[in-house]
Amino acid sequence: EVQLVESGGGSVQAGGSLTLSCVVFPSIHHTMAWFRQAPGTEREGVAAIYDGGRNTLHADSVKGRFTISQDNAKKTVYLQMNSLKPEDTAMYYCAGSLKGGVWHRMGIYNYWGQGTQVTVS
Repeated sequence: EVQLVESGGGSVQAGGSLTLSCVVFPSIHHTMAWFRQAPGTEREGVAAIYDGGRNTLHADSVKGRFTISQDNAKKTVYLQMNSLKPEDTAMYYCAGSLKGGVWHRMGIYNYWGQGTQVTVS
């Protein structure tokens, strides 16, 4: 059974940092990504990593502040979030795609985690 288990969310003041983790069972997929969704808004792509972790993409809104990475041995994908802003407040979801594609399109992802809440005040 495929499972994506997120952790690391919490409450932080503006300017602070958090690191989200996503453990993937049984193994990391071709493309892994983080999405987020704030109340009343559509889910949006934050960052993606593919080709065994050799390539990454980040949304313009988080470039220079967030960094996606993965540890293949630990089967874990990370999202390091620095210089957090109140507008980063959202539920953050880990997603996995078996074949890849346009990274910010939700439809390419086969598996989703349950989400972890990030609140920036």
